[in-house]
Amino acid sequence: MDTPDLPPANADYRWAFELAPIGLILSRDRVIVDCNQQVCTLFDTDRETLIGQTFAILYPSVDEYHRTGERIAQPLMKHGSYRDERIMRRVGGRCAGQMFWCRVSGRALDRLHPHAAGIWSFEDIDSRPPPAAEGSILTPREREVASQLLHGLTSKEIGRILGLSHRTVEIHRASLMRKYGTATTAALVQKLLAGMP
Repeated sequence: MDTPDLPPANADYRWAFELAPIGLILSRDRVIVDCNQQVCTLFDTDRETLIGQTFAILYPSVDEYHRTGERIAQPLMKHGSYRDERIMRRVGGRCAGQMFWCRVSGRALDRLHPHAAGIWSFEDIDSRPPPAAEGSILTPREREVASQLLHGLTSKEIGRILGLSHRTVEIHRASLMRKYGTATTAALVQKLLAGMP
């Protein structure tokens, strides 16, 4: 079996960034300054389209982009890193606009300024279709609540994470259950996991 030639020990490690099996993005002030080929494959676009754009280009809505930035600032300042699963949006090609579950992990290079510079990884959780309710489009808040429900969190816990009252979370949960035709949270989570209406 042939093995690829490895670069010499003193070589630039750009090749490792380029060939990483997960999508990687380098950012400054939430603007994409570089990305690898796996990111382009995952979001169905090219490097030229992404470089110089804010991360908003990868989100279902600009509103979600802003809220997520606010939500992750504190954990980044406290721990220097952040990880979650969320719904992201493909940028181009035949799948332009398609939403999918994505595992996102990031590290701030300066905890005191969490968005100043960082490195972020992106993984498609699976190839199932994104969650969508039959005959209905989920609102940005419903997508955020749905993402947190997959972690088994209570309405109070979700409210703390999203900066909402637990009653507001319960309203969004009830709306999701109605749209998915489920009577229990457990059944809703099963449908979300299956990506089925």
